[in-house]
Amino acid sequence: MVVNAFMLQKKYPNFQVNDINALIDKFEECDLDTDGLLDQREIQQACKDTGYSDNYDEIRANLKQVTTSATGKIDVEEFIDLANRLKEGRNKGAFDVHQHKIRVQGANSDATHTINEDERTEFTRHINSVMEMDPDVGYRLPIPTNTMQLFDECRDGLILCKLINDAVPDTIDERVLNVKKKMNNFQMVENNNIVINSAKAIGCSVVNIGSQDIIEGKEYLILGLIWQIIKRGLLNKITIQQHPELYRLLEQDETLEEFLKLPPDVILLRWFNYHLKAAGWERRVNNFSKDVCDGENYTILLNQIKPNECSRAPLQEQDVMKRAEMVLQNAEAIGCRKYLTPKAMVSGNPKLNLAFVAHLFNTHPGLEPLTEEEAPEVEPFDAEGEREARMFTLWLNSLNVEPGVYNLYEDLKDGLILLQAFDKVQPGLVQWRMVSNKQPLSRFKQLENCNYAVRLGQENGFSLVGIQGADIVDEQKTLTLGLVWQMMRENIVRTLQSLSEGGRAVTDMDMVKWANETAQKGGKQSKMNSFRDPSLRTGVFFLDVLNGIKPGIVDASHATAGNTDEDAFNNARLAISIARKLGATIFLVPEDIVEVRSKMNLTFVGSLMVVDRQMKRA
Repeated sequence: MVVNAFMLQKKYPNFQVNDINALIDKFEECDLDTDGLLDQREIQQACKDTGYSDNYDEIRANLKQVTTSATGKIDVEEFIDLANRLKEGRNKGAFDVHQHKIRVQGANSDATHTINEDERTEFTRHINSVMEMDPDVGYRLPIPTNTMQLFDECRDGLILCKLINDAVPDTIDERVLNVKKKMNNFQMVENNNIVINSAKAIGCSVVNIGSQDIIEGKEYLILGLIWQIIKRGLLNKITIQQHPELYRLLEQDETLEEFLKLPPDVILLRWFNYHLKAAGWERRVNNFSKDVCDGENYTILLNQIKPNECSRAPLQEQDVMKRAEMVLQNAEAIGCRKYLTPKAMVSGNPKLNLAFVAHLFNTHPGLEPLTEEEAPEVEPFDAEGEREARMFTLWLNSLNVEPGVYNLYEDLKDGLILLQAFDKVQPGLVQWRMVSNKQPLSRFKQLENCNYAVRLGQENGFSLVGIQGADIVDEQKTLTLGLVWQMMRENIVRTLQSLSEGGRAVTDMDMVKWANETAQKGGKQSKMNSFRDPSLRTGVFFLDVLNGIKPGIVDASHATAGNTDEDAFNNARLAISIARKLGATIFLVPEDIVEVRSKMNLTFVGSLMVVDRQMKRA
């Protein structure tokens, strides 16, 4: 690397030639892998060593204006430009904090976004605590909770992948992750493909965020994604399967079926109020903001759950900020001081209050276990039906339908989500003037909408014999699943058609033929006869298809013959993670492959075929 110090001194007259040479020497000293570039950590260290700044956020803000690289890496001239800006005192007090809101400037744009300081701090603290001993990222921790470093640490996708697995264990097969300390842009894209597609698979909304946004360290998008992942992990545990004692929260004349339709955050409020009532307290909570911001309801809740450790002393304190601190000291006494700060409580931050209450429930539910006589009759678990419902729910949400789908059958009964989905799959198909959407809809209006959805399906060649709008309104599970499955399949077929030469329609047998040819292209001999082929249970065929799409993407040492259930499961999980690494949107789970669920297998092969065609077009 030849650098002309005299030419650079003319460009940056703030420096003498010997200053330029000193900066060049420092650059080379910090460029440990001698690739002519400094990454985020090396830049921070070099700026501190040269004495131009030791303020992380000030350096970071100037760096946005210096480099055009998405990865944030800089060459030697950009480093001198950065040092010059720091010497001039640009971007001092880089982030304007007002009422716990931080305004951040976008790179190469005039756009500004706001993030919540308390959320950044508490989510950073959470990441530090759950990944402290992780072999791949532990060396980066603890991330400072009072700077923007979190967003730079997330750029390569590794911490976000680990966070997803902490929230929903085994979502990602970590053997497929790129874990080098210094990654190139391509490796970062692969990791972030896994982040985006795995986040979709656990129910996060990622419509407005892509791999490149994470690599560029876009603060407001990354913070929003982190919250969704943490929230998913907290709320996933609030189920009747994991906590049968939730049955105690049923209200008079409420059936278990009705209770099970409630979203987890509503169940949390019900749980909170159950304890307030049991304590003889008159107040109730209807939200995670204004109803908890004075700390009184928290005081009663904690005292009711753990009376020996948590007193009602905070009620005697008139200063709300001091009372909030006393409440959190009570929480600390039972190991639950997490996510919430006094100022976040008093300001009524709904995310952090929800996280605090969910963590409290998961740690100390305070509900008496049910006796055998009390145990409710729960419908036999329909594994195939439940898995299909889960996949269709995730797929519908990935289309960005409004409002989001939580309980598939309940949320589809008015027909509006179905009609939105039809319009997303085939834009312009729905004549919205024929749709009733003014809430609340009467049963008659719901029937009209659902009949229209069934008619659209029939007009598009769906097999809907015996299905009427009333079946959807009445939440007939099998018939509703049948309609949504055909919509999802139509979506895959139309996507493939748009990527094929001449726009030719794609059949099931076309997909089977493509999969067999692709597997053999990678030098493998495995093949499938149909999506019901029993040999698919081992996962080997799908790994062979992936290897055919991109030779070398499958590490042979990670795969097995899949002869045992455990080996087959591990192969299936590996195949799903590799598919997401390539950019495929996959909603099935390893069990679907091992149990040879034909519909799920079709969606998997269809998604791989889409990715293959997209890669060939790129």
